[in-house]
Amino acid sequence: MFSSFANVWTIVGLARDLKPGRPLPMRVAGERIVFFRDASGNAAALLDRCPHRGVALSLGRVDRGVIECPFHGWRFDGSGANCGAPFNPDAKRENLGAISLPARESGGLLWLYTGFSPEDEPALSDTFAAPGLALCAQSVLWRAHWTRVMENMLDMPHLPFVHRRTIGAGLRELVEKRMDVYWEDRPYGARVTNAVDSVPRPGALEYRFPNVMELFIDPPGKLFRLMVACVPEDEETTRLILLTMRDFARSPLLHPVFRWMNRRIANEDQTIVESSLPHEVPPPAEEASVRTDAPTLAFRRIYRQRLLGSAATPPPRAAAPGKTPAAP
Repeated sequence: MFSSFANVWTIVGLARDLKPGRPLPMRVAGERIVFFRDASGNAAALLDRCPHRGVALSLGRVDRGVIECPFHGWRFDGSGANCGAPFNPDAKRENLGAISLPARESGGLLWLYTGFSPEDEPALSDTFAAPGLALCAQSVLWRAHWTRVMENMLDMPHLPFVHRRTIGAGLRELVEKRMDVYWEDRPYGARVTNAVDSVPRPGALEYRFPNVMELFIDPPGKLFRLMVACVPEDEETTRLILLTMRDFARSPLLHPVFRWMNRRIANEDQTIVESSLPHEVPPPAEEASVRTDAPTLAFRRIYRQRLLGSAATPPPRAAAPGKTPAAP
């Protein structure tokens, strides 16, 4: 499960989008997941596959924190425990559970762990501790492998070409000069800065393992950040969650303006990134690279060392769809 993206915490959306009494389906790294609020109102996540006949639980209903399969009415709580198998009062329900996954709410965000036994909790950026923070969000789908999307988010030299009329306009007149890009390892990932002809450029970005970029574009005396989570849906599709965080112009009436800006910038990247071949980032030696590619090459090393080939194995007690373990 979760091939090459296993055993990590990932942002998957906004906590406020998980409504009581409503299933919320998603795809993460090739797996169907259904989120819902349990009887205590906490976020819960199950593999979106009934252990009975494999149908999508997200097509069912949620009643008092329990999700009901739309096919035969089997019911499961947030831990995956079977709470009822209609017409089978003698069923050994302890052997008929769904597969649960760790889910959390932190910083107003909904998180999923792509495995079963996390050793830590989701790591929030310090930005979320800022007072008076306004947060707006949106998501877009790209037909691209998430690693290509992620390295694009860490790449500075493309700005004056792809974003020549937006965030890269200030670099157009500097392209004949020398750019140095600095990758500084941090416990959460890295901080990336740059200088042109040895003159530091304003702004910075941070890479937060495994799949988040945070861009620092603070105006004088203000906080303004753009965060992007590159969530793999499958081998060919990435869902980008675009978050804008600011401590000025906080009225929700202004959210559409910031969403329009984010979508415009994302649209500038999309066609170009979707054209990349091969779809998944290759070993460094298979593509030509230069000095200013340091951040993307660092990300590729991290991907190959920590994620590529990873997989999560469900606990032994979880039954496969259509199969019931024999009683001991």
